Amino acid sequence: MKTIVLKFGGTSVGSIDRIKKVCKIIASYKKKKNRVVVVSSAMSGVTNDLINKSKLLSNNFNIAEYDALISTGEQVSCSLIAGRLNHIGFKSRSWLSWQLPILTDGPHSSARINKITVKELKIFIKSGGIPVVTGFQGINNNFRITTIGRSGSDATAIMLAKFIKADECIIYTDVDGVYTTDPKLHKKAKKIKKIFYDEMLEMASLGSKVMQPTSVQDAKLNKIEIKVKSSFISKSGTLITNLEKAFSDQIITGISSTKKDAKITIIGVKDRPGVAASIFKPLSKNLINVDMVVQNISPNGKETDLTFTIKSEDLNKTRNIIKENKDINYRKLLFEKGVSKISIIGVGMITTPGVTYRMFQTLASKRINIQVISTSEIKISVLINKKNSKKALAALHKEFKLDK
Repeated sequence: MKTIVLKFGGTSVGSIDRIKKVCKIIASYKKKKNRVVVVSSAMSGVTNDLINKSKLLSNNFNIAEYDALISTGEQVSCSLIAGRLNHIGFKSRSWLSWQLPILTDGPHSSARINKITVKELKIFIKSGGIPVVTGFQGINNNFRITTIGRSGSDATAIMLAKFIKADECIIYTDVDGVYTTDPKLHKKAKKIKKIFYDEMLEMASLGSKVMQPTSVQDAKLNKIEIKVKSSFISKSGTLITNLEKAFSDQIITGISSTKKDAKITIIGVKDRPGVAASIFKPLSKNLINVDMVVQNISPNGKETDLTFTIKSEDLNKTRNIIKENKDINYRKLLFEKGVSKISIIGVGMITTPGVTYRMFQTLASKRINIQVISTSEIKISVLINKKNSKKALAALHKEFKLDK
């Protein structure tokens, strides 16, 4: 008898009719003699509504009370699911995070799960019951409710699968799997059957909305395989797994593009040991994430030009921090908003020569200029003019034989 964790996202439980459909999915697993544990997000829109209410009361809402407030959405959806399951003939009950408990560490609103007590849960499962557990939340050492951050219900499901030693963890969402690129940007995007943890981690970090990086990292560290499926259509999804199971002769697995990047160039910085640290230290203190970095030394060896990318929403803040930084001297500060980062991702490039050339040549053939380059073992990223992002994505998708 298999033990299966099923997680349902906000859109999957977004209405009473959708909750009824979710309960049919849960029932289908139970009828196949599986032991089933359910994790649910809040109904779509509920958490945002609670956040807006807090903002109406205070522009500096107490962070502990904020977590207590926005965690209530999951309690509603879990009770509705459990109530419906009882109505259609199954033994079920909701389980709030503090009732297990789900223990977390780290700050409010971005806590991480470190332990889940599952003794009572296992007894209920063995008795034939279907527990419905609130996702996205836990409690800290002070017995205050904490939330796990964006898409935290995925992390709840993954860690629950770890502690109950589940055979499968299935994430139900509004898409039927992970695609080679965003289908909204490229009609020939196709669904990926299997993907390696590190590939999924790169894609999530680069903006894939299917899963968040922290959840993928939790799955990788705890060796929890994940299936991503749609709650709206009955189709096979995507398996996120280890390298041995995911490896194929496909060189590139996916291509991503970002829309909200900005480029900063500092010209004529006095070149000395520690100058880069002097630039990036205040940015780090202000929680500004720096992505791609390129440094060019001048012919005389006394000056350097430093280019880096940030989120466009941080541009004004970054510009002011650099201007107020008395630890650096420079001749000119340039900035640009209209840029996009295009990345190709795949474990196949580890053993395949010429991937970089093929990427650059493909972009050149479309007369697309590359501004910044960044590489890792399984990823190559380039910064280009934002107006060329769709053209670049389509050309690379075709070049690496990802078109369906």
